[in-house]
Amino acid sequence: MTGTRELPSHAELQPCDHTVAGHDGALSDANGELFIKPCMQQEIDFYEKAFQEHPDFAALMPVYLGTLALNDATDASSLNEQLPAVAEHLSEGLKEEAVLAVKETLGKAADEPADGQGNIAWKPNKNRRIVTNASVVLENSTYGFKKPNILDAKLGRRLWADDAPMEKRKRFDEITKATTNGSHGFRIAGMRVYKGSDNPEELDSEDFRIYSKDYGRFQVNKDNVVQEIGKFIFNERAGIDEDLGRAVAQAFLGDLRRVEHVLANSETRMYSASLLFTFEGDGEALREAIEQNNALASEMEEKNRELDLAQETVAELEAQVHSGAIEGDVKVVELMGDVAADSDEDGDAELSTLPRIYSLKLIDFAHAEWVPGQGPDENSLLGVRSLIKIFEELVR
Repeated sequence: MTGTRELPSHAELQPCDHTVAGHDGALSDANGELFIKPCMQQEIDFYEKAFQEHPDFAALMPVYLGTLALNDATDASSLNEQLPAVAEHLSEGLKEEAVLAVKETLGKAADEPADGQGNIAWKPNKNRRIVTNASVVLENSTYGFKKPNILDAKLGRRLWADDAPMEKRKRFDEITKATTNGSHGFRIAGMRVYKGSDNPEELDSEDFRIYSKDYGRFQVNKDNVVQEIGKFIFNERAGIDEDLGRAVAQAFLGDLRRVEHVLANSETRMYSASLLFTFEGDGEALREAIEQNNALASEMEEKNRELDLAQETVAELEAQVHSGAIEGDVKVVELMGDVAADSDEDGDAELSTLPRIYSLKLIDFAHAEWVPGQGPDENSLLGVRSLIKIFEELVR
């Protein structure tokens, strides 16, 4: 986390309201910087290995800050030891809220029916909570946007892992056949669009139109999927015209190609993982963010040119010193000072305060693993490549 700020009180805590798909129970502080998500050990292991051994892949994921292991004996004070890197950013209220949320989930586990072998029998998870005593702590990918538009694209034609019960396999295969998971290798699992409707009754209290998972299952199909994704980006009501929308689509297209490259060179198997598309949905704020980012980029480019000239001057002076053209004790290093160091520090500080434009992250690794020697995950790549083709259409 960067910088310091006043920590929230318990009354300011809230469930993470920017999730458009996935399990309930995710928490965030009032400013939305942290995302605390209940998960199983397999997902934690996948994050750990990615950040330890696969930096290119980790760059596609939300920033991983650690884990919380909660049980009946856990209290808020013990979380400081589990998350030393971010403990100072967690209020006592947020810690208590995390403990209560997971304990509530654990309490419901006793009510789940078991099969003949003592395992919990599979059934559709209507309340979308998972039974676990662990949570993964991430930086929130939607933090820093004024009005974040969000689209969750669930990847893959096959959505179930090898250990899935037969009933779950059948149900998920039926979903695949009936949706764009079958035709395109991905499905819109949820979406929110700022000012996404002319009808006020279709908007929430923050003027977002929320598209549930049923939207991607029953309203989006192979014939209209390009048009429906276009609704996510192009939106005159919010001040995002064709030119601005194409610029956003072009940015996503570049990142999608990077995702394809990384996945094609990684050996993983991911079932029901998603790509999370986020961008500034307020056209006025989006244009301002682009202008500020472009201004800083121009400023840093000018600093780099000045640095290059300074380095060339130093090199010439060093050559003259060594050749004897300049006499005496000339300390060439002092001529440069700390130009490079100052430039980096100033640049980092300025970047941390800039408004955000867009983000594309790979998320949801409950059924993901590393599989050395088995090649890339073609099931997930199918969806990524379909999305690339769609965004190529959107930028025309």
